[in-house]
Amino acid sequence: MKKKAVIALGGNALIKKGQKGTIYEQFANTRRSTKSIVKMIKKGWDVVITHGNGPQVGAILLQNKVAKDLTPAMPLGICVAESEGLIGYMIQQCLSNALKKEQIEKPVIALITQVIVDQDDPSLSHPTKPIGPYYNEDEAIQLRKEGFQMTCQPRGWRMVVPSPDPKQIVEGESIRKMLDEGIIVIASGGGGMPVVEKENGGLDGLEAVIDKDLAAERLAEAVEAELLLILTDVEKVYLHYGTPKQMTLDKITLKELQNYYETNHFPPGSMGPKILAAIRFLESGGKKVIVANIEKGWEAIQGETGTLITRD
Repeated sequence: MKKKAVIALGGNALIKKGQKGTIYEQFANTRRSTKSIVKMIKKGWDVVITHGNGPQVGAILLQNKVAKDLTPAMPLGICVAESEGLIGYMIQQCLSNALKKEQIEKPVIALITQVIVDQDDPSLSHPTKPIGPYYNEDEAIQLRKEGFQMTCQPRGWRMVVPSPDPKQIVEGESIRKMLDEGIIVIASGGGGMPVVEKENGGLDGLEAVIDKDLAAERLAEAVEAELLLILTDVEKVYLHYGTPKQMTLDKITLKELQNYYETNHFPPGSMGPKILAAIRFLESGGKKVIVANIEKGWEAIQGETGTLITRD
């Protein structure tokens, strides 16, 4: 039986610190991020790839605002779908090209994915998810006047939007079947499209952004993956991050991680969702979670870097 992994690429990691986020910069970063994925595939891993979209969907919302007098602005849910297509296209093309160079004939498909959430989720009335670029205080004050909700983070101010907890991947069974057929699937990008089940059947979209790491965990459950690989813009998981007491976590068990999580060591706007995703994945039967830098995924699998989280 082949090894299955879900790889979650951070949206912030596709736009490096100090970059403007041009499509050329994002393509270059995406090409670098696929190197580890190609090595995994060469070693027999079947992979499903997902990705964040925080900077990208924030930029789309700003484009909407600037052009609102010229063309109808699209709601947040549609902007999520736009970003899912945008980033999925970049990963699909870069990974396909990289595989061809290695003479690996495997189809790569980017799938617009719907994710069921609870229509009574408290986040829908209390936005918590940071998206978009960082702003200084004056810019944040102006954006507040224009109707955007803002939050202050260590690197500056960002917009916040509703972020309901994902319950189920609508296309999960189809993704598992494609994976079993040898297809590399890019799915649940940006957390996927948040939808609720209607009383009379069918689905309705919501104006929200699902956290991509929590959606990645539901995706890993759906395809019965043994590894959840979370690639972001830091090398490892840290305690007291950014302070003189900062401490690296190289290897940690589920129980130890739960203790740290329950005592509020991981901020909800950054590492918190990644840790919660790791806890859920291991509790559901997954074998291990690795958190590492987006350009060092293969080295992390080899045990050379990153944080390894196991059940015991």
